[in-house]
Amino acid sequence: MAEATHQTIRRCCDADCAGRSGLFLSLAAYATLIGVDLLMKLGGFRRLHALVRRFPARRRLREEVTTAHRICGAVDRAASFYFKRAWCLQRSAAAVCLLRLAGYPAELVIAARRTPFFAHAWAEIGRQVVNDEPSVQTYYGVLERC
Repeated sequence: MAEATHQTIRRCCDADCAGRSGLFLSLAAYATLIGVDLLMKLGGFRRLHALVRRFPARRRLREEVTTAHRICGAVDRAASFYFKRAWCLQRSAAAVCLLRLAGYPAELVIAARRTPFFAHAWAEIGRQVVNDEPSVQTYYGVLERC
């Protein structure tokens, strides 16, 4: 993601965390979904994985979970208006990047189950699922945390 876009999204996260309208955060989430989508198209999974792995967390770590749920809700809202289907990997990668910008030590979890084979991705903070049902941890075996 370009540095200017990164700065704009950071300002939107700060504005929403300060209690301003969730519209800014939803727009930032939509822009992040576009960025993740483009990265997947141009560089594939390897590039997306490298970006999320190296994506910096802001120095101030947040403890309250309510803002994290608002960020994940904004990603869900943006995905509902996205011009095509936003898959779990795209939504979760966007959520992790936005959560890290807001100061949360978020992780992207990539998991799968054997029979029938199905892969899934979600975001966690402190091993707690924040953008999906907590029960996904019991249905899937974790392949990667980044």
